[in-house]
Amino acid sequence: MFKKFLLLIIIFLLVSTAFSQSLLIPMDLTQSDHLKAYGVAYWMLSQEVNVEWLLNYRGGSFLMPAASPLERLCRLWGVAYELKSSSDVSAIFAEIESGNMERILLEKAPEIAIYVPPNFQPWDDAVTLALEYAEIPYEKVFDEEVLSGKLSKYDWLHLHHEDFTGQYGKFYALYRGAKWYIEQQALYEEIAHKLGYATVTEEKKAVARAIKDYVAKGGFLFAMCSATDSYDVALAAEGVDIAAAVFDGTPADPNCQNMLDYSKTFAFENFSLITDPLVYEFSDIDTTPRTGRSPRGDMLDYFTLFEFSAKYDPVPTMLTQCHTSVVKGFMGQTTAFKKSLVKQSVTIMGEVEGADEVKYLHGDFGKGTFTFFGGHDPEDYRHQVGDPPTQLELYPNSPGYRLILNNVLFPAARKKEQKT
Repeated sequence: MFKKFLLLIIIFLLVSTAFSQSLLIPMDLTQSDHLKAYGVAYWMLSQEVNVEWLLNYRGGSFLMPAASPLERLCRLWGVAYELKSSSDVSAIFAEIESGNMERILLEKAPEIAIYVPPNFQPWDDAVTLALEYAEIPYEKVFDEEVLSGKLSKYDWLHLHHEDFTGQYGKFYALYRGAKWYIEQQALYEEIAHKLGYATVTEEKKAVARAIKDYVAKGGFLFAMCSATDSYDVALAAEGVDIAAAVFDGTPADPNCQNMLDYSKTFAFENFSLITDPLVYEFSDIDTTPRTGRSPRGDMLDYFTLFEFSAKYDPVPTMLTQCHTSVVKGFMGQTTAFKKSLVKQSVTIMGEVEGADEVKYLHGDFGKGTFTFFGGHDPEDYRHQVGDPPTQLELYPNSPGYRLILNNVLFPAARKKEQKT
């Protein structure tokens, strides 16, 4: 009887020790694949297992219960991890409590949607590349889904490289004779007419307003490149014709600049329109024409992430988690934003030091949030139409792509943020 009892005690101790172990995914310079690490965290959430995001601890590490399937997944994906005992975890928590760090509980795998046209290519968009590399599932939506109210099923929405003013990306000067441009214009006109709009310009503005309503009701919006400034321009120009005749068949209203309503926008105000169809810009929000940027590798082309108080400003802290505070710059149709045109209510999270140039910003609207990130592809400095896709296997530790994936996991922490 005593031997049986002793055996039970030993089994109990072995089981207790196993369950007391935690798995830490470090996100500092020791991590072999930062981008896949986000996929591991998402996978755990999809298994209905909570994950702790340790803000500012070793680059924003993830802590979760240790389990054999999890270890196998980390090894399969090449993600570095460390097993921690209960005493190790207690020491980590004590360190976090004493410094500019915080523990954020991630509770639910977000439902993710990417706003993309039917004819898009995955390499056209950095967010899609990031999600596919990290093996995070997503669904595609476009104008019909947006205008029929189907966004309500998603927690997080990314706006593909898109022009919400209905001017076909202002590609008219260079590409109006290109096969892809002609086909896209025909497709967009077909969609607009099917949905009951006379022009693409008015249909796209309606889409922008529907997305705004989605955010107001609690949605998380993330946009890059021209989907940032063209979106706010579209909101400000509700009921105003700002498009040249080559886009919608009628000339822009000569008084359109004075008719803009900046109170309707998310991030920008007091900007000036660029209505010339031969100029590859929507407004003066974008800094691309003014920066004189140098090729990749030039030490002048970097932007700096702000450091926030993890305990008092957990949201921007989450969105800026990285293993470096200085990130390589990259261009796009909208490369960055003129700081003087950013609303005071918006939180600037990354900027080019010594310049009137914001790269990364965040704000609240209604019950939801929006985050804008300038540039097209963090690892393709001058992405051009028709360029081959970026191979993220070559950039598993990309700081720029990390910022994108911070946003993907952000909605998982929303419940806790609302409680606090």
